[in-house]
Amino acid sequence: MSPEVPEVPGVLTAHQVAETAASIAAMQEPSGAIPWTPGDKTDVWNHVEAAMALLVGGEVEAAERAYEWTLEVQRPDGSWPMKVVEGVVEDESGETNMSAYLAVGVWHHWLVRRDPAFVARFWPAVRRGLDWVVSQQLPFGGIAWSQEYADGVPGRVNAEALVAGSSSIHHALAAGVALADLVGEPQPGWELAGGRLGHALREHRDLFLDKSEFSMDWYYPVLGGAVRGRAGLDLVEERWGTFVVPDLGILCISSNPWVTGAETCELVMALEALGDRARALRLFTEMQHLRDTGGRYWTGYVYPDEVNWPVEHTTYTAAAVVLAADQLSGTTPGADIMRGTTLARFDEIGLECGCRSADSAEHAGRP
Repeated sequence: MSPEVPEVPGVLTAHQVAETAASIAAMQEPSGAIPWTPGDKTDVWNHVEAAMALLVGGEVEAAERAYEWTLEVQRPDGSWPMKVVEGVVEDESGETNMSAYLAVGVWHHWLVRRDPAFVARFWPAVRRGLDWVVSQQLPFGGIAWSQEYADGVPGRVNAEALVAGSSSIHHALAAGVALADLVGEPQPGWELAGGRLGHALREHRDLFLDKSEFSMDWYYPVLGGAVRGRAGLDLVEERWGTFVVPDLGILCISSNPWVTGAETCELVMALEALGDRARALRLFTEMQHLRDTGGRYWTGYVYPDEVNWPVEHTTYTAAAVVLAADQLSGTTPGADIMRGTTLARFDEIGLECGCRSADSAEHAGRP
């Protein structure tokens, strides 16, 4: 076994992390697609996250096949369909945060493998994807969450923005600008869009759709890098008592007694990025009750009934575990992908809201 597979002492051994990566590879389709669970849908966001975990967990060939699948499915305008089931597109809608995420995966691959040929091959797809995403930016800085398609032809834009989705796009733009600098093709439009988006996520979250019942709406501005430092710690404290269930993990939805592994691991990575390693490690340890045979992970747990629900193992949960293990252990260079020290940082220029950008930078906890 490669010594580069992460290990979190006292929680997961390198063998166990590799086993979890292998469980993702076992669910990969012959096309390279990685569905949520066998026979279920594939979307490019969760697919890329799984590819990142495969790379970290030593399943390099499976990761490379997964990335090749993204090139086959991308549409000419840069978007990807929202839902593909066993090779059949079942929802043509283009969701912006999904179509942005290849940039994160390609930058992660660069950090881990330092393969310029891989970057050169995937850069055109990253560029098309982010160009399409930036074209959906709304006047206040958020990104419209989706566009409808019919027979491959774009239609109505759903011109409202989601905090979680836009936060993920902020992360992807930072990765995209880093890639642009690497290949020598600067993208000032992405930098402008990233600055406006980051400002909106810090100062104008009230202008996004209200999805505050979902835990992702709470921690994603931190995970996506828009809110860090003191402001990030304060944001986490605001709803800690609402979402965190001691000894089990975090709720997916505040009104449902259902803790989920993927969301818990994402909060782990957000906390570690803030320097709060003690709580990050505790949550990571506590969510291991979702681990099953063969390194697989149940999606969630309904604690009043003491049952795992839904009764399925999901690739995206396993992927979040592997990536959190890497970030906590610092095993591979890819451990920085959520921490973000290798990513681009955006200036706040071109603001239309009248805010003072210097005040916004201070509020974000940035120097």
